[in-house]
Amino acid sequence: MSKYDTMIALNKKASEEKMDKAKKAIWKMLEDGEKVTIPKLMAKTGLSRGFFYKNPAVRKEFDRAMQQQAGMVDPKRYIGDMALKSRVELLELQVRELKRENERLEKEKKKLEKALDKKEMNFIKNL
Repeated sequence: MSKYDTMIALNKKASEEKMDKAKKAIWKMLEDGEKVTIPKLMAKTGLSRGFFYKNPAVRKEFDRAMQQQAGMVDPKRYIGDMALKSRVELLELQVRELKRENERLEKEKKKLEKALDKKEMNFIKNL
């Protein structure tokens, strides 16, 4: 076997190891219920962004994972959405309370204006 053939065999083996590493990372993320993204895969495997996009076998696994997760919600995002929803509900409650208080104050204002008008009329009559 020539040096060239040995080099080809080593490169092929290294490439297959990288593909296995990438596929295992994708499967692990799916099993853990973690959203599969290229940046997360890059961090977990140490492989380049281009590797995930250019390697047909890995790209196929990635696309399959994305299809499986089409309806999946990221847990962090879900928690954030729930916090925002509760905050909105609290603010809506405050708005309703402030509207009620505003209506009560408007009624009180009208009563005081009527009382003031009566006092002014009495004052004018007494002149």
